[in-house]
Amino acid sequence: MKALAPGFLIAMPQMLDPNFARTVVLMLEHNDEGAMGLVINRTAELTFSDLGRSQKLEIAPGRELDPIFVGGPVEPYRGFVLHDDESVEERAPLLPGLFLSVTTDALEPLLKSPSIRLRFCLGYAGWGPGQLEKEIEQGSWLFTEARREVVLLGEPEHVWSEVIKSMGVDPAMLVTTGGIRN
Repeated sequence: MKALAPGFLIAMPQMLDPNFARTVVLMLEHNDEGAMGLVINRTAELTFSDLGRSQKLEIAPGRELDPIFVGGPVEPYRGFVLHDDESVEERAPLLPGLFLSVTTDALEPLLKSPSIRLRFCLGYAGWGPGQLEKEIEQGSWLFTEARREVVLLGEPEHVWSEVIKSMGVDPAMLVTTGGIRN
């Protein structure tokens, strides 16, 4: 199987695991040792204001109520920042114009700027060797190319259906037993 990172994994309707029902996962790593990604469309009950208070960080005006995202069930207190700021020193490029940062030193300047687009995720999704491939073969996931705009600008409640539609599939045609309705 070709490497799935970077790309989107889209949970099929039969995915009953509450961590992944109707999710889109931005894949960060995929190799023989396993896979790792961030759920980009599940918000937490936390905002940047909460983060600022708990970590003593300054938040740009107008950004205080922006949601924090649940990146996945693994290490739920570990933070990951997806953003479009090329000037941050600690960053790893994922796609053209999309970067990943994981340190507080990188987070602080990102939160101070109201113009930088970002998603802050707590936790990540992880799979052991061969686990994700097996789940894909079983029909639990669809895969498609990742797009920066979806990651940074997509409305969380619409991302799942929008990504499926971008694949040329009507979400209503997906059946809960797997596959596509004829």
